[in-house]
Amino acid sequence: MKYRPSRRTRRFGIGAAAITVLAGMNGPALYRFSSDKYHAYKINQPEYKAENGHWDVVDVPQQYRINTIHAALLHTGKVLLVAGSGNNAKNFAAKSFRSVLWDPEKNTFTNIPTPKDLFCSGHSQLPDGKLLVAGGTQRYEKLKGDVEKAGGLMFVHNEDPDKPKTLPAGTRFTGKESGKTFVSKDPLLVPRATKKTNPKTKKVTVSASTARVYVEALRKGRKYQTGTEDNYRIAGLKGKDRQNFYGIAQKLSFDKKDFQGIKMAYEFDPVAERYIPVDPMNEARWYPTLTGLQDGKVLAVSGLDEIGQVVPGKNEIYDPKTKKWKYLPKKRFFPTYPALFLTGKGRIFYTGSNAGYGPDDKGRTPGIWDLKSNRFDVVPGISDPDALETSMSVLLPPAQDQRYMVLGGGGVGEDATSTAKTRIADLRADKPRFRNGPELYAKARYPSSVILPDDTVLTTNGSGDYRGRGDTNVLKAELYTPKANTARPVADPLVGRNYHSGALLLPDGRVMTFGSDSLFGDKANTKPGEFQQQIDLYTPPYLFRDSRPKLTDTAPRTVKPGGKSTYGTAHPSAITRMRLIRPGSFTHVTNVEQRSIALDFTRTKDGVTVTLPKDASLVPPGWYMLNAVDDQGTPSKAVWVKVPAPAPPKK
Repeated sequence: MKYRPSRRTRRFGIGAAAITVLAGMNGPALYRFSSDKYHAYKINQPEYKAENGHWDVVDVPQQYRINTIHAALLHTGKVLLVAGSGNNAKNFAAKSFRSVLWDPEKNTFTNIPTPKDLFCSGHSQLPDGKLLVAGGTQRYEKLKGDVEKAGGLMFVHNEDPDKPKTLPAGTRFTGKESGKTFVSKDPLLVPRATKKTNPKTKKVTVSASTARVYVEALRKGRKYQTGTEDNYRIAGLKGKDRQNFYGIAQKLSFDKKDFQGIKMAYEFDPVAERYIPVDPMNEARWYPTLTGLQDGKVLAVSGLDEIGQVVPGKNEIYDPKTKKWKYLPKKRFFPTYPALFLTGKGRIFYTGSNAGYGPDDKGRTPGIWDLKSNRFDVVPGISDPDALETSMSVLLPPAQDQRYMVLGGGGVGEDATSTAKTRIADLRADKPRFRNGPELYAKARYPSSVILPDDTVLTTNGSGDYRGRGDTNVLKAELYTPKANTARPVADPLVGRNYHSGALLLPDGRVMTFGSDSLFGDKANTKPGEFQQQIDLYTPPYLFRDSRPKLTDTAPRTVKPGGKSTYGTAHPSAITRMRLIRPGSFTHVTNVEQRSIALDFTRTKDGVTVTLPKDASLVPPGWYMLNAVDDQGTPSKAVWVKVPAPAPPKK
């Protein structure tokens, strides 16, 4: 007799089959769910944290969330977050410019009135603790298909040697040949002409002066563009001014219009918590680098000018005493946001790292630049030299070793090329050259590197393609140990961070990460990206140990170069290193401020006495974080030390 299963057995079998089918259909989702649960469990275990560190999200109230483009740690322990218009053309048009001051210890926030669009400015720490912020955005770029009015560059000449003239925004220029009228977008100062007298013949020669301004057609439409050079009459002039002042322009068309910079500069006062205007720069700059010098002055280099061209090698110095700018006597060209570090001999080391704009065959070779003579000594040997744009550069700790690392990077512009190379140059060598370090965790543009008090370097994030295109954000981080020349992976970041992202060391030893401006939001590049406003905190492994040294007598104090200062601590015998760390100022893979200086020290019965180096080019004037590090590599919380500018040499 043939077997026939009972009704109950059939019901059970059908149910079991259904469960099997459902399990098969939902298996991947169930696997992901269980994997995510296990990962969340794993990364929160004490053993894992002690080995890899831990990430947390900062609770930022909605009214303080901004597109953080720039961030700088101030000597008050607070962090200035700067968006300006935040790479948002609507904000720019509405003149909605944002800065927020964040207190990491209390997790409180304050909105700071922001006078101009400081988006894509440069910044540097000043000797008195203020933050110099210079440059920013005068006008957003317009791609070729988005340009509605013909426009371009107008050269305005003055043949009068006796007087300059300011032409207001809205000045009209009408072509003598074309009859077409264009309007200036900004006010323009046209200097007086130069007059020279030949001492022998007494003949007077007058040379016309030249100034530049961006102009646009009065109306929309292609019929208002021009195709050839033309001379332009300037409306509103009378008498001899009508002959002495005139414009000359080449083709005024619908070509792509690049971003344009501003000349304005400000000092942000951490105590008053406000921007204070100072004299404007001589050049408008968008994407400039500001580098602090050994005498407390600040070097400003590169950037896009007021008509959207890379500043042609005209570099200048800011004096915080006079609040004024002065040109360097000789020119040197760099692409925008060049990584320029003050070296141990008072010269400038250009690592080759840069971000954004400039020809691919000019100003990209690494080397040592002498500001006084303008001499530039090439440092050869860098690998993947065509992938230095959007790379990160860092002065490896301790700063006395004068070893610089360049990490990752990509091709010029929107090139999809990226690299995992790290390259190290030792400037103490007789003939410095780059040599490869350990490979980065992935091919990455826009990685962020931060020097830690235990002489390691945390590097995190980046993307494999331009602005994370193709869903290429890298969710990895590593700790590099310079002494061993090795790197190891640590806890993965929580979110992707590429263009317009960065990271800073905080006084308590944690690291904040901010920003990210992905071009697209999906792998197929069909969905527009959204700015990552989340701020995260990375707690390094050294903060998950049982004990931590503590410095007492922590009131901020001033210690001169070569001077001594004593701090109390409970276990002086356990202290093995003392480090003086300059607070960071980060934007666009550029943080030339950060450096960690090894201090000589002696142990006392109940403390340590530190001695600062005398070399002001090793310890440029300003505020620093002082950390004691014990025999387990655990740093104390930082105490603040002010290093004054050295006395000027006696004449």
